[in-house]
Amino acid sequence: MTGPAGWTAANARHAAGLLWPGKNPAARVYESIGSDFFLAPAPGWLNLGLWDSPPAEDQLEDQAEAACRRLVSTLAADLPAGGVILDVGNGLAAQDPVIAAIAQPRRLLALNITQWQLAAGRSRLRSAGATAVAGDAVRLPVADASVDGIISVEAAFHFRSRRMFFAECRRVLRPGGVLAMSDISTQRWPRDPAELAAGLTQLRLFGLRPGAAMTAERIAAAARAAGLADVRVTRCGDRVIAPALRLAAVRLNDGVTAPTGQRSAARLLLRQVDLLWRRGVIDYLLLHAVRP
Repeated sequence: MTGPAGWTAANARHAAGLLWPGKNPAARVYESIGSDFFLAPAPGWLNLGLWDSPPAEDQLEDQAEAACRRLVSTLAADLPAGGVILDVGNGLAAQDPVIAAIAQPRRLLALNITQWQLAAGRSRLRSAGATAVAGDAVRLPVADASVDGIISVEAAFHFRSRRMFFAECRRVLRPGGVLAMSDISTQRWPRDPAELAAGLTQLRLFGLRPGAAMTAERIAAAARAAGLADVRVTRCGDRVIAPALRLAAVRLNDGVTAPTGQRSAARLLLRQVDLLWRRGVIDYLLLHAVRP
């Protein structure tokens, strides 16, 4: 059911969650966004994409899905071939056929704390030969030393604790197993009212805990402290955040079809994220680690 300005019941629950996030804020956020979010880079894709080079304005739309696939492909290329692969936070499952094609896993497990996303991605999971698993990233429902590779695409900032997630990765990975993930880092604390307002709004809007704000260096240190080795971090916000913001701006300026209220909220969100990016508050990273 849609109400005034195009708001749905899921949007209303999301708005209520700004005051009281509840036990699973990520589920509420993505239920509100839905499976056909008008600012998603491409249908079924929720990641920001890894763009080959800064595209011209008129090429952004055409290159968006390729950028989303490139991000997943880049991470999946680090995974051991032919093993048991665990995709933690698999979104709408658009990434799982890509993971399957590159890693050629003996078994692919797609874990999501959000039940409706597993249901929405059922056909994609089927085409990837993946098994849907409902569970929490910090309490993986997987046996010790039973997984050869873990991939997590743009999800770790939603986890209750990255430290707990890394500890779980070490527990479930076999010796020599690989973790490949992407994440959004907070490189410094806000320094003025505009940055503070933008940062707090993003925390509340996306149901994030204050502990989600970690620099790339601290994220890498947390992985090492959990017992993972060969930890390598590559910061690449210029190839992820910057073009994704340009794509969103073009769509909003071109009058994308969406309820007025949602377009207004999206413009506010875009201005705030752009501020945080331009001023160096946030960045994007790729992380590789190995279970010794």
